[in-house]
Amino acid sequence: MKMLRAIALVSLALVVAGCTRTANFQTSQPVMPQPTVQTNPTPDTVTPSDSTPIQQARLEPGSYDYIDAAIIGQLTPAQRSAANDAQFYALQFGRPGAPRTWSSGGATGQVSVGPYVRVNNLDCREFSHRVTVGGQTYTRSGQACRELDGAWGVTA
Repeated sequence: MKMLRAIALVSLALVVAGCTRTANFQTSQPVMPQPTVQTNPTPDTVTPSDSTPIQQARLEPGSYDYIDAAIIGQLTPAQRSAANDAQFYALQFGRPGAPRTWSSGGATGQVSVGPYVRVNNLDCREFSHRVTVGGQTYTRSGQACRELDGAWGVTA
């Protein structure tokens, strides 16, 4: 009986010691601050607490710096619009290495982007935009950055 009582006391001491140890356990990872979420922002601009307007992201229509210049004249307005939409969504929302494809009136294209990088305090991404028309493929690669006004522009 004394042996059983001693085992029970030792077991109880180990359980209590284990609870005390885990209660004070600290992880080595720092606690990340949670982002502030604004509800119902205006469609064109959001004004944060420092009163600096943040423009909505966009890709300027009519600026096709992300497509090989040799193919621009062969694309219809609908094809250019499809290419523009694919380029914007790839830059803004695309996962690195996951291509975004488009197709319009016999022309097809594929846009691939790299990860976001900070360059001169701007969000930038490497991209590759491949366009195929009539069996001929044209590729333009470069870097696009989101300017302070929200517009994506090709920088290289």
